[in-house]
Amino acid sequence: MSANFEAKKVVVQEIIDKIKASKSVVFIDYKGLTVAEVSELRNKCKQSGCEYKVYKNTLVRKAFNELGYDMFDADLNGPTAVAFGSDETNAAKAMVAAAKDYENKVVLKSAFVDNSYVDKAGVKALASMPSREELVAKMLGSMQAPVANFAGVLSNLLGGIVRVLNGIAQSKEA
Repeated sequence: MSANFEAKKVVVQEIIDKIKASKSVVFIDYKGLTVAEVSELRNKCKQSGCEYKVYKNTLVRKAFNELGYDMFDADLNGPTAVAFGSDETNAAKAMVAAAKDYENKVVLKSAFVDNSYVDKAGVKALASMPSREELVAKMLGSMQAPVANFAGVLSNLLGGIVRVLNGIAQSKEA
């Protein structure tokens, strides 16, 4: 086998590993971005916890096909960049922000989240959702609120009883 074929097999395996390690994968069309804008986009992705890569469409298609997914074949045409997200929403948020920042240069294509295909509208919806960490923090905050309120009521109740007893004690002294 040729060295080129072996190199492509290595890249396909790298893509497969990244897909398996990621919670989300977002595809964009990046036609018209300058080198400086691509570098800036990579840095923004890194800051938001995702990885921006450009691979050959055929290699990405092969990786998804080896994993048993062929629904991305139509989206893997033309200039395509891939954002691998560490959670379900961060790659979508980064790419939707990039589409706004680089108007007409970055176009959302689709995504792969939770082992299923997500279209362009779904990517926008994902970007508007809070991350898992934000949801957990909200849930814990709402669970903690009743306990804090109950503690406040008990404290006020005990304080009230102490004041009443103190008032009775003072009235008996007089």
